[in-house]
Amino acid sequence: MRRAMDEAVAAARAGDVPVGAVLLAPDGSVLATGHNEREATADPTAHAEVLALRRGAAELGEWRLPGCTLVVTLEPCVMCAGAIVQSRVARVVYGAVDEKAGAAGSLWDLVRDRRLNHRPEVIAGVLGDECSAQLTAFFRDR
Repeated sequence: MRRAMDEAVAAARAGDVPVGAVLLAPDGSVLATGHNEREATADPTAHAEVLALRRGAAELGEWRLPGCTLVVTLEPCVMCAGAIVQSRVARVVYGAVDEKAGAAGSLWDLVRDRRLNHRPEVIAGVLGDECSAQLTAFFRDR
C-alpha cells in the first residue's frame, strides 16, 4: 500500500486526484503501477486502477491477470470495478472507502456481484486512515 501511496503523491503533484495503484504478480513482485492521469491526459478513463491493469496486461502480453493482486489507495469506482472483474485479478486491496462512488463494498459491490462470472477477493481499509488523509489534504489545499 505504501507503494500505491507514493503513486498517489505523483498524481497530486501533476494536479490530479491523489489515487495510486500497484499491480502485484502472483509471486508478489510489482508488475505495474499507475496513478490518476485524467488531468495530464484529458482522458476520463485514466484512473490509477485502469492504468495499472493496462500496463500489467501489456507486460504479460495477456489481458487475463489471474493470481494478481491490485492494491489501490481508494475504493474502486464502477468503471474500475468493471475493469477489475474483466481482468480476472484474484484480489483487490484498497485503503480509503469511497462512500460517494465506491463499487467494492460501500455504495455498490460490483466486484462481488454473484451474477458476474468472476469475483475477486476484496480486502478493505488497509492503511485506510492514511490514504484518506492524502485525499483530504489534496482537496483542502484546492
